[in-house]
Amino acid sequence: MIKRSLIAVVFAASVAAQAHAAGEAKNVIFFLGDGMGPTTITAARIYKYNEEGLLNFEKLERTARIKTYSNDAQTTDSAPSMAAYMTGVKANNEVLAMTPDTVAVRPGKDANGNLGVNNCLPTNGKAVQTILELAKANGKAVGSITTTELTHATPAATFSHICNRDAQYDIAAQLVPGGAGFNPALGDGVDVLMGGGRNHFTPFAATNPKGRADGRNLLAELASNGYTIAATKADMATAPVNKKFIGLFSSKSHLEYELDRTAVPPKGEGATQPSLAEMTGKAIDILAQNPNGYFLMVEGGRIDHALHGTNAKRVMEDTIAFDNAVQAALDKVRETDPELEHTLIVVTADHDHTMTLNGYVKRGNPILDISRDVKGNPILDANGNTSTTLVFGNGPNRPNVRGNLTSSTVLADNYLQETGVRLASETHGGGDVKLLATGAGSKVFKGTMDNTKVFSLLKSAYGF
Repeated sequence: MIKRSLIAVVFAASVAAQAHAAGEAKNVIFFLGDGMGPTTITAARIYKYNEEGLLNFEKLERTARIKTYSNDAQTTDSAPSMAAYMTGVKANNEVLAMTPDTVAVRPGKDANGNLGVNNCLPTNGKAVQTILELAKANGKAVGSITTTELTHATPAATFSHICNRDAQYDIAAQLVPGGAGFNPALGDGVDVLMGGGRNHFTPFAATNPKGRADGRNLLAELASNGYTIAATKADMATAPVNKKFIGLFSSKSHLEYELDRTAVPPKGEGATQPSLAEMTGKAIDILAQNPNGYFLMVEGGRIDHALHGTNAKRVMEDTIAFDNAVQAALDKVRETDPELEHTLIVVTADHDHTMTLNGYVKRGNPILDISRDVKGNPILDANGNTSTTLVFGNGPNRPNVRGNLTSSTVLADNYLQETGVRLASETHGGGDVKLLATGAGSKVFKGTMDNTKVFSLLKSAYGF
């Protein structure tokens, strides 16, 4: 009798554990650090917390290694890599949330000379359902927020289906309930949207030269569908939490780099832009009003842009800002779900880059500085010149003849790290990336897995 009772207890515990892993997540928050490969994580950790420290998201209990190749390339771009997470389907480079047979067709220019006219034929592949659409169909509130243009590849992969990521005017139109080009899989619309690129939503004008050639004002159309419209941090702060919300915090581009947004004085439109952590907190406040739960995607998108530009200092600052957003979400969710029993939080990247830490550099040497050995002496190349710890495999900054570098030079905000192969822009890397997770259903994130597998694990966590 005792043996049978023990077996029953063990069986019940096993069933309970499985239930927690599959179907216990009322809410899912998916964080994506664009281009945030393992070297970026290590460098940002040292930059902020020294070698012995940890970033906030590195403290999450579950870890996995993610393969990132696309349907047609060893090294992916952001469109199919994010779409793989969101749909479970491998697509070709530049394609957003479509079947593998979809061919990436370059968009054309509109009447005003702006790139973004959709050249996709209706016979060119089919749309595949995203986890955001699936959550919406199951009665959950959904959101997509980013530091890039809202119509950029990563956020677009959550709500849009198109054969080329650069058809951004058409991507914007897919967000407007009842409007021409609307994606009906979004139901009554995405509940929270934040990012930059207001020009893709507003009509062409002399003051808006990258605006829409079709004359539509998508923001006005969204307002008529019950959305609160915001253009600044102040607008966002005062927006009600019981209405759908769209905040476009840059008139014609991405949000400012964190280094520029927090500069004194801030550069560009940075003075009026919220941080990613502030955006995350507001998004959760709005989405949490839904008693059925929510799905939220949060992208630190400008990490990738700084990497392409080989500007490691801005890489570090935007990675830390992204990490702060993860902590803001953890703090906000724990106010009502202290043990994360009903909330799954996943943090990952869509691809790697070519940045690397090199040389036998002493512990404690500033990560952006010139390399010094364990005795504190500058590490010299074959010609007797100094170099930096962080360098890139390719990119624009390859001098014909290397010179001596000083700390004052390499620690400056605008210093560009040297590269091995000269290219106009640094490229993505094809290496695996990290995934970290915590909360309801997070135990299944372990080992090495394809990026498409993450989609099925998110579905399982929800119980879909």
